[in-house]
Amino acid sequence: MESAPRQESSDAGFSGEGVEPELARPFEIVAPPVLASPLVFSSPHSGCVYPARFLQQARLDSASLRRSEDAYVDTLFACARGLGAPMLRACFPRAYLDVNREPYELDPRMFEEDLPEFVNTRSLRVAAGLGTIPRVVTDAREIYQGKLKLSDALRRIEKLYKPYHAALASLMEEARRAFGLAILIDCHSMPTIAARDPGASARTEKRRVDFVLGDRFGASCDTGFVDLIERRLRGFGYNVHRNRPYAGGFITEHYGRPGAGWHAMQIEVARGLYMNEATLERNERFELLAQHLQEALSELVQSIGRGESGRTQAPRAAAE
Repeated sequence: MESAPRQESSDAGFSGEGVEPELARPFEIVAPPVLASPLVFSSPHSGCVYPARFLQQARLDSASLRRSEDAYVDTLFACARGLGAPMLRACFPRAYLDVNREPYELDPRMFEEDLPEFVNTRSLRVAAGLGTIPRVVTDAREIYQGKLKLSDALRRIEKLYKPYHAALASLMEEARRAFGLAILIDCHSMPTIAARDPGASARTEKRRVDFVLGDRFGASCDTGFVDLIERRLRGFGYNVHRNRPYAGGFITEHYGRPGAGWHAMQIEVARGLYMNEATLERNERFELLAQHLQEALSELVQSIGRGESGRTQAPRAAAE
């Protein structure tokens, strides 16, 4: 089923009323000319637009705050448009608002007022300081100079978080209606880590982990889709792990409903592969990595078109 031509970039009709002026456009949908693939890309942590008021509230400088970014990930996965798939990318930074959390995972230590009963204050992510409104950056340093007003947090959730997820759900449903299934590629980067390959002995030397593919241990995505990406990346010589240490966050869990035709796969890329982690400058391997991602994801699209992947696909929807 071929859809009508689409605009290259859109904010999905978002109204900027009530948000910081720098975030009048809090996210973008980079759409293909024609929807030609069941893939949907999400880059929730690559935003780098820091509101002035947020910087005034922070005890950290902008360079320290940027340690939480998945810098350049939206560019690494820019192949989405050429594959006939949309990409939803946040403009706001993860240190300001994390859409890969439940909507109300909030830390009571951060706020002047008591939190309502509906707020989840007991999750492991909140305990680590990494809730919907993060308390710390990824190196565990406190973000804010003082406590926040609850109304500030709720405004971010209502005006930024909820519209982002409404846009993502709409893209997933559009793909499912057109192709009978939707496959969310949730795009992330991770600090470079070293680990032994699964099944290796304790004496085996640790290697840099280049990719971690997360599918909630098979619950969020047909394993055939993940297997294909893993094989292709390994074929390029990358060290690929599955679900450890990252099995997928709220987005993967929430949108991964294979029985309903919604699949979700998280891809974590080691930052050391494509940039200097200290200066956040792209390195000479950036373009090659982007090409490898494009080839792996293109093979997935082609495999789906041939009916070779996806053992739990939903029946193809009738044209509407």
